[in-house]
Amino acid sequence: MIEKIQSYIEENKERFLEELKEILRIPSISADPAYKEDVQRTAEAVAGHLRKANMDVVEIHPTKGHPVVYGEKMVGADLPTVLVYGHYDVQPPDPLELWESGPFEPVVKKTDLHPQGAIFARGSCDDKGQVFMHIKAVEAMMAFDALPCNVKFMIEGEEEVGSDNLEIFCKENKDKLKCDVILVSDTSIIANDVPSITVGLRGLSYVEVEVTGPNKDLHSGVYGGAVANPVNILCNMIASLMDENNHITIPGFYDDVEVISDEERAAMNKAPFDLEAYKKDLDIADIRGEKGYTTLERTSIRPTLDVNGIWGGYIGEGAKTVLPAKAFAKISMRLVPHQDPHKITNLFAKHFKSIAPKSVRVEVRPHHGGEPVVTPTDTPEYQAAHEAMATAFGKEPIPQRSGGSIPIVALFEEVLGVKTVLMGFGLDSDAIHSPNEHYGLFNFYKGIETIPHYYFNYAKMKEK
Repeated sequence: MIEKIQSYIEENKERFLEELKEILRIPSISADPAYKEDVQRTAEAVAGHLRKANMDVVEIHPTKGHPVVYGEKMVGADLPTVLVYGHYDVQPPDPLELWESGPFEPVVKKTDLHPQGAIFARGSCDDKGQVFMHIKAVEAMMAFDALPCNVKFMIEGEEEVGSDNLEIFCKENKDKLKCDVILVSDTSIIANDVPSITVGLRGLSYVEVEVTGPNKDLHSGVYGGAVANPVNILCNMIASLMDENNHITIPGFYDDVEVISDEERAAMNKAPFDLEAYKKDLDIADIRGEKGYTTLERTSIRPTLDVNGIWGGYIGEGAKTVLPAKAFAKISMRLVPHQDPHKITNLFAKHFKSIAPKSVRVEVRPHHGGEPVVTPTDTPEYQAAHEAMATAFGKEPIPQRSGGSIPIVALFEEVLGVKTVLMGFGLDSDAIHSPNEHYGLFNFYKGIETIPHYYFNYAKMKEK
C-alpha cells in the first residue's frame, strides 16, 4: 500500500505545489489588525484542503483573536491518534525593499542549496509549506482508504504573536483534542543529505522597554549636554547587559540553567557543521558569542539576549537636530531547560530599572514567552519518526536541539498530557522571519513522502 501512496504523491506533485502557492498568496499577517480578513481567508482555505483530504469533521473555531482550524478522521477506536499541530499565520514581510520578489507572490527559483528549486514567499517554510505537507500526505493515504491511525488537525492563526488564545482553546476542548502523540513540522533538518529530528527547543522571554526623558522633543543644540538623551541612555543600558565575554549580566539569570555534561557536548559537536560555509552564507567575517562555547552550543544549549528592534527620535530623510523625549527597544531572551520565562522576565525588569539613571524613567512591558522543551528519544512516538526519516532519506537521522522556540509544545504536555514529535523538513538557511523566505521543493516533497511512513510505523509499534 505504501507504494501506491508514494505513486499518488509523485503523480500529484505539481498540483500540490500550485495549491500551496494559492495559500501563500494570502497575506495572513497575524500581528497587523489590517490583515484580519486575510487571516480569516487563510483559515477558510486551510479548512477547504482538509475537506479535500476527506476529513470527517472540519471546523473553524473563532477565538478572541484569530481562528483555530480543526479537522479529524477517526478510522478505528482501537487505533492510535495523531494530532497534527501547525500554524497558518505568518510574520510581517518587512523590510519589503530587500525582497527579490513579492513576499506574497510565490515564485520558484533555483539556488546553490536548492538545485531542484525553492519556492520564495512569506510563510513558504514557516509554516504554511510544512503544514501543507501533512494535509497532502493524509490526502494521499485517504485516496486509498489506507490511513493506519486516527488523525486530528489543529492549525492556528496566532503562533507568530504568541498563541495567546490557543491555551484557552486546548483547555476548553481537551476531549476533542485527545490523542496519543502530537506531530509538528515547524523545525528544520541539518542539511538535505543530513536528516535530523529536533529533540529540544529553547524557551522565550520577550519584552519591550521604554525610556522617557524630557516631556517633549528638544532642540539638541539648546539642550544637548544638559538634558539626558533617552536614545543614548537606552543604548548604554542595553550594552551593559552583556560583558566582554558575551555573558549576560542580569543577576540570577544563569541560576537555573541546565548543565550539559562534557560527553553530551562532545556528541553534539559531532553533527556536521562547516564554519566557513556558515560565515559565507551570512556574509560575515567572523562569528560572535558566549566565550567557551561552540556555535552549535551557543545556538541550542545556551541562553541568549538579543535586541530585536530599537527606535527613537528622528529617522526620516535628511537631518533634524532633535533630542528625543523617548526611546524604545524590543528584546528577546532565549532560554534553556529549567529556566522559567516568568522568572527571567521579572529578573530582567528588576535589573533594567535598577541600572537606569535618575535622569530618565523606564517601563518594561512583557510580551509573549514560552517554556524550554526537551523531548525523549526512547519512545514509540520518536522511534516511528526516526525510522520514517531513515527510510525516506536513506540514512539515520541525527537527534538535534534547536535554537528556536515553539512555546505551545510545553503547553501541550501540561494540558493534553502527551509528548510532541518535532519532525520538520526546513533548513536553517531558509530565511524564515527574513526577506526572501523560501522552502526547497526537495524538502516540501520529501516531507510529504516521509509522513505516511510515520503513520504506518507508529501504528505497527502501538500494536506491540
